[in-house]
Amino acid sequence: MKNSGGRQKSILLSKPLLFSCIRPYGKGVDVAAPDTSITRASELLDAYEDEYNGVIIDPQSLPDNANAFADVLQSSLVSWKLEGKKGVWLKILEQQAGLVPIALKQGFSYHHAEKGYVMLTYWIPDEPCVLPSTSTHQIGVGAFVMNENKEVLVVIEKKCPLRCSGMWKLPTGLINKSEEIFNGAIREVKEETGIETTFLEVVAFRHAHQVAFDKSDLFFVCMLKPLTLQINIDESEIEEAKWMALEEFLGLPFHRDDKLLRRITSICIAKYQNKYQGFTAQCMMSKFDDRLTYLYHGCL
Repeated sequence: MKNSGGRQKSILLSKPLLFSCIRPYGKGVDVAAPDTSITRASELLDAYEDEYNGVIIDPQSLPDNANAFADVLQSSLVSWKLEGKKGVWLKILEQQAGLVPIALKQGFSYHHAEKGYVMLTYWIPDEPCVLPSTSTHQIGVGAFVMNENKEVLVVIEKKCPLRCSGMWKLPTGLINKSEEIFNGAIREVKEETGIETTFLEVVAFRHAHQVAFDKSDLFFVCMLKPLTLQINIDESEIEEAKWMALEEFLGLPFHRDDKLLRRITSICIAKYQNKYQGFTAQCMMSKFDDRLTYLYHGCL
């Protein structure tokens, strides 16, 4: 297709494209890392196909000049519309932040932001947008660690909400990006108390809504077995840590008054007594996305 000036206007793909795509989990999305670049006409932005019949703009192709960016973005949108493309993903790096208002004026919307960039989207067809939304959950872990003397590993956190200030509690925390649930529990215990552990089972999880930043929250309770006993706290996060007799832990006022904590503890005790079956983690390959992943399940 040619414009009035006779220049090539909108050939998006000149040959098959190879992708190392990260498929969306739930309603989240990660951008593809292309192995082969799409042919770029001189007045169009570099772009790569996504999995929704749309395109992902290469942030390195964005002009530094605001007027040049506005012109090339507009002409690219016209071209992609003629080609039947639907969604457009525009990643603007931190050093390109001045381009954000221009994209918003052309109809782009905020999708999500991470350290170093903001992601915007544009939906071309006159129909409901079906692009996946940004992440809706944060994921936390709690660790129940009990030694052979029936003593539970507990901590007092330095930084916590006022309602739990000075309270003995199980080690907890948020998992890191791309971290497995069980690895997160092991890491949190190690960081907070210095205790080395091994993962046994996920014994329960809680699902709550409108928690931090109005996100939903998944909290996984992991049963861990201690491999060491010597406590060495992280003084930046933890006020104190110790091995507490199970009966003393059960008698703590907060524990007595909190139904959720009482149920979690009873499940963990039942697991310790081999009267309860939780979920172990098995690594396996899926043809859906050709990647290794962990499946959490009970014994067959």
